[in-house]
Amino acid sequence: MFRFSKQRIYTGGIAVTALALAGLLGACQAETGKQAEASKAAAEKPQASASQQAASADPYLPLKVDIKGINVGKPATAEEIAGWDIDVRPDGHGWPEGSGTPAQGEELYDEKCASCHGTFGEGEGAWPKLAGGIGTIETGEPERTVGSYWPYASTLLDYVHRAMPFTSPHSLNWDEAWAISAYVLYLNEIITDEDFVLSKETFGNIHMPNEDGFIPDMRPDTPQVRCMKDCRDPSKMEIKVALLGYCSGAEDCLDKGNGEEKKDPAAQVGKKIYETACKLCHDGGLGGAPKLGDADEWRKRAEKGMDTLVENAIKGFQGEAGVMPPKGGQAQLTDEEVAAAVKYLVEQSQ
Repeated sequence: MFRFSKQRIYTGGIAVTALALAGLLGACQAETGKQAEASKAAAEKPQASASQQAASADPYLPLKVDIKGINVGKPATAEEIAGWDIDVRPDGHGWPEGSGTPAQGEELYDEKCASCHGTFGEGEGAWPKLAGGIGTIETGEPERTVGSYWPYASTLLDYVHRAMPFTSPHSLNWDEAWAISAYVLYLNEIITDEDFVLSKETFGNIHMPNEDGFIPDMRPDTPQVRCMKDCRDPSKMEIKVALLGYCSGAEDCLDKGNGEEKKDPAAQVGKKIYETACKLCHDGGLGGAPKLGDADEWRKRAEKGMDTLVENAIKGFQGEAGVMPPKGGQAQLTDEEVAAAVKYLVEQSQ
């Protein structure tokens, strides 16, 4: 795990793969006399200057490896690389063209973001807050928002463009991403002028309150070591899948202490699954989804039988007004959790 810092090493996955393949090829081929002569000639060449060596250490220079004879895949084209090379970094690498102001971003935010994150970034239900909490990180009750926790504004722009809105990620153009990012910064009072133009020319002037709150973390991603003998029995291992990052499983999302889960645990699971995985579409009818509480719409669907409704929710369904993706796009949900959510929707819409 490597947290953001002002001095960060970037390693491209393609370059690492190519390097590994080159090493494998070199390990499998004996050096011929011709290669030995080439090596000797290379050793006799003048050494590169310090500036040339520094230039060769540029992490953004492409790694050139001769992969002829390996017969693994093909070199990526410039267009293919451009399609993946979309990250926006704190040091200016990847800052895109375009611009936007908080005033322009407000309307876009209300249309595409407020249903989950709240009108003023306060968060709806279990969806994360975006604004507020500045100065609370070192207290006993920290509020981790864009304004209070994120160290760089580039992370905001990158994430908005890459993953938002939740139902249609990567659908925003760069002007829209700039504008929404500007508005979120405005909600956090990091930008105070609603007509401030956020662009790659002005982006470097934005400093987040928690910019100095992150340090490089050189610890390994896991403390576990590789087991070669006397390993744990896999059949006795329990794996819990994160539910949208808020709980380790639906059972952990239950409200404790009010006794409701003891009355009807299945109903409580259905409600929590709905709140965290279904509400975005079914609360407001997004994309033609039947709204929670719309008795007429749900009565038509209930006539098909509960088994059919659950099967359509699990496997996906193309309806007349919209599309239900398998498990609502939440592949981590179990069939039982989806069934509980469907039952909750039907019961709450009678």
